[in-house]
Amino acid sequence: MEKARTNARRFIKAYNSIDYAIRVQHNFKRSMSFSEVVRKAVPLNYLVRKYEDDLVDFGRLRNAIIHSSNDEYVIAEPHDDVVEKIEHIAALITTPPKAIDAIVDRNVLCVQNDVTLRDVIRLIATSNYSNIPVFKDGGLIGVANGQRILDAIGRQIEKNNSVEDYINTTTIEQVILEPAPYKSYDIVSKDATIEEVLNLFNRNRKLLSVLITKGGTINETPIGIITAADVIYLNDILDNY
Repeated sequence: MEKARTNARRFIKAYNSIDYAIRVQHNFKRSMSFSEVVRKAVPLNYLVRKYEDDLVDFGRLRNAIIHSSNDEYVIAEPHDDVVEKIEHIAALITTPPKAIDAIVDRNVLCVQNDVTLRDVIRLIATSNYSNIPVFKDGGLIGVANGQRILDAIGRQIEKNNSVEDYINTTTIEQVILEPAPYKSYDIVSKDATIEEVLNLFNRNRKLLSVLITKGGTINETPIGIITAADVIYLNDILDNY
């Protein structure tokens, strides 16, 4: 019975921290039920969306535990694995890991706007980086992405233009400033969490990279970059946090 009461107390403590954190993060009213809080947070919060079914189940279990009129009698006895899971989710939601801490290699290659397309292609080929921030007069103007460069070259082939002339005479600025049907990059500050970055990729399926700067502005040198290929890795970090 003592273990059951201990598990129940641990469960309720984790539950309350989750409930409070979600309401504060998204400015939800205190009058809203927990299930409504979860439902409304799903499109806003990657972690809530990831654990939506678990959170709904936890809400039901919480009601079973808390509705006891006798503190010495536990109506529902949470199993160890249930308690461990809700505590894991509570840790993720209340103290989520920062995205910058998940980056192993923080060397971000950048180029100036007047570099030729040929030089950028060579840099991508030799560095194994497919997303390279482009700066002009100290400010970020875009990200040179291998796929966008390939698309640009493809359009020249379609027009029967010389690819050799194109890559030798075209600056990277000309390529990245060409109209695109979607925004391929975003910027966050060094305090951004993994959850926030994953939210960006979820909201924009065409997003290719997220740059991390100290304050999250275009006038700062990136201190990290996360690409769409890193999404699985970031999820693994959350699962083992």
